[in-house]
Amino acid sequence: MADRHEENERLLAGIRSWVEIESPSTDAEAVNRMADLVQGELDGIGLETERVPGRDGFGDHLLARTPWQTNEPGIMVLGHLDTVWSLGTLAARPFRVEDGKAYGPGIYDMKGGAYLICEAIRTIMETEERPPLPITVLFVSDEEVGSPTSREVIEAEAKRSKYVIVNEPARPPHGAAVTTRSGWGRFRIRVRGRAAHAGSDHQLGRSAIAELARLIVKIEGMTDYERGVTFNVGTVQGGTRPNVVPEEAEADVDLRFANPDEADSLEQAVLGLEPEGEDIEIEVFGGINRPPFERSEAGMALFERAKAVAADAGVDLKETWAGGVSDGNFAAALGVPTLDGLGVVGAGAHAEHEHIVVDRLAERSDFLLGLLRTLD
Repeated sequence: MADRHEENERLLAGIRSWVEIESPSTDAEAVNRMADLVQGELDGIGLETERVPGRDGFGDHLLARTPWQTNEPGIMVLGHLDTVWSLGTLAARPFRVEDGKAYGPGIYDMKGGAYLICEAIRTIMETEERPPLPITVLFVSDEEVGSPTSREVIEAEAKRSKYVIVNEPARPPHGAAVTTRSGWGRFRIRVRGRAAHAGSDHQLGRSAIAELARLIVKIEGMTDYERGVTFNVGTVQGGTRPNVVPEEAEADVDLRFANPDEADSLEQAVLGLEPEGEDIEIEVFGGINRPPFERSEAGMALFERAKAVAADAGVDLKETWAGGVSDGNFAAALGVPTLDGLGVVGAGAHAEHEHIVVDRLAERSDFLLGLLRTLD
């Protein structure tokens, strides 16, 4: 137990060093500081690294390959270095440990799991025994905003792979792996009406907010839980003052869906929205961002292999569905056996109580290492 405790503390110290480099998706310079650190660590243990330059205001993506690469498909281990937290969050909520839980911005999603990837590769590189398959590590910089610049890289590497392992956080409360995820779409709706004095000329106005309200009822009404379809209008803005008929309003819409065959029709249902009121204009932007990650025979075979490896590490691995999405959606949609949610145990992704369970770090590290060593 003493050795396991020391290993947990050693891993936590490494994770803390990553958490204390803030890396919000929308700050390329900040994310690249994180990429510099990770690239230096992977170079130092003998991997062949490559930076894919960022664009459109996003940071670089980092590829690293084990030196025993072959022409045969291998394992891609996938993660991201960006977080949802703005610069300055760390000062407001510094890293801390309380009651066996370590807190910090991005520690659960997914600095902890990303660090464990590097630890597993480091251990492999320090031994003479090489795993059966070559390993490629891909860390992207824009996952939290939909992977707009990394999708091409992810899909290209996934097509070259026999398996894709995604070290996103394990699902709370017990650390289940993810074998299926919803698909995801994101839209913005802009409405333009006509401003007028709310008292003197109310009849001359065309309320953008009233029109948006009608659209919201229609959009939310398309939710169908039995089909695994949810529409959520998550933000709404509009108007200028209480005594002015609002000329402009806008809203952001989140779509989740289970069946890839419904992607086009669901997308068109939003993009094709028409105004109900007279002299009103609406614009709809966006579309489907990620296809569903469907449960597949090959994916479940990979899970069963992982479950056996996990048992050797003292982990009773379960599998589950997740409503959230990840870059694993892209790989799974290509038909590549993909297993997600193999990272740290904890909870609170994107929330102030985000944390990891310290005394489960070593077992998760051993599990990932064992999986990379045994897949063939």
